[in-house]
Amino acid sequence: MVRRLLRYLAFEHGRCVWLWRRVCRPWGPEWAAWMKRRGVLYAQGERCSIHPNVTFTDPKYVRMGSNVRLSGCTLFGHDGSVNMINAAYGMHVDRVGKIDIGDDVFIGHGAIVLPGVTIGSRVLIGAGAVISRDVAPNSVMVGSPARRVSSLDDLAERYRRQSAASPWADVFARTREGFDVALEPELIARRCAHFFAQPATGQA
Repeated sequence: MVRRLLRYLAFEHGRCVWLWRRVCRPWGPEWAAWMKRRGVLYAQGERCSIHPNVTFTDPKYVRMGSNVRLSGCTLFGHDGSVNMINAAYGMHVDRVGKIDIGDDVFIGHGAIVLPGVTIGSRVLIGAGAVISRDVAPNSVMVGSPARRVSSLDDLAERYRRQSAASPWADVFARTREGFDVALEPELIARRCAHFFAQPATGQA
């Protein structure tokens, strides 16, 4: 009852958001739904997931498509160095930019996206990557500064083959969207048996 009330206040009136977050601990899809409902970003598509620890310095300068997944990353809409430059040179300049994200994009934990960047559709940005320039569609980007290491099509096919060949493929095939509370203990047991079949060095 309390959780439903807090969710209603947060979604419909933008009130008690801090309390809703503390009590209900919304995860990625729920937090993205709240951001979309409250119009936090310039625009947001459908089926997005935004972890609550994602930082938007200027959310109104961010536009994202559908099926965008953000995990603990930072999106900058302005260049904070102009404050120092303005003071040092007696200037009064502004330096901001939009961040435009297509459909089917994942941005990993610790990644940084700088102002003025367009990220095409079907892109995976690895953890810790720094994106300072436009990213072409169908790309996998890693590193600092980020570089393209493959197409997303190739990565997806590699993942498909690896998943099908895993010792727990039969159990995973019965899950819904990769997670099923009832099957999770069996999945964990099968994975651990495979991961730790040999004792670590120095262990009996």
